[in-house]
Amino acid sequence: MLTLQTLDRATGVRHAFFTRQGGVSGDIYASLNCGYGSDDEQANVTANRGRAMASIEVSADALATTYQVHGTTVQVVEDAGSPDNRTEADAMVSRTPGIALGILTADCAPVLFADSKAGVIGAAHAGWRGAISGVLDETVAAMKRLGARTDDIVAGIGPCIAQSSYEVGPEFREQFVATDGANDKYFDQAGGRDRFDLEGYVVDRLKRLGLTVEGAGADTCADHDRFFSYRRSCLEKEPDFGRGLSAIVLTG
Repeated sequence: MLTLQTLDRATGVRHAFFTRQGGVSGDIYASLNCGYGSDDEQANVTANRGRAMASIEVSADALATTYQVHGTTVQVVEDAGSPDNRTEADAMVSRTPGIALGILTADCAPVLFADSKAGVIGAAHAGWRGAISGVLDETVAAMKRLGARTDDIVAGIGPCIAQSSYEVGPEFREQFVATDGANDKYFDQAGGRDRFDLEGYVVDRLKRLGLTVEGAGADTCADHDRFFSYRRSCLEKEPDFGRGLSAIVLTG
């Protein structure tokens, strides 16, 4: 698993961006696939989630996840609930110690937030759709409603698809530039095709909100050994793909 110094320094908070290593799943899901939305054996996913939580000293039934739909809805979490009855939301916030907020990704950016002074945490699934629509802004706003202060919130961006791997069509670029002409800087025409800098966009969006931010700088698509990737699965014509887990918890 990976951790970031910005979040490591947050008192009373534990976090992890898990790699695909260390689980029980096989074949294209090898090995720490934590996504119930995949076609992997559900028992394997449950076991993998349990292993991930054990590594950060959290009970398996304390992991809260949602049914992610690339939107901007934020769920306030007071207990973990059942993973089989998940609310549609792409972000969560909590001030309840012992509950781990979990985000599942396979190229999108997992973003974890903490205000250790207020005892408030957050987690967001930021693909390009959610990021441009405001899921990060909504997560910070929800944290502030629980007592967090912008100046005290730190954010860590986990492994996601890097610009060198993220080739997009012209309509993609046009959509971003139409929203804000300054967004043109997140596109590079290496090889004559547009490539989008998702992590750079997320970093800047969070900084504009006034947050201290750190990115992992890892490429999920290029690093087969450590990460699951939706784009890579498409390029390699695989029938499905695993999901990586990122989680944050208040320790008390």
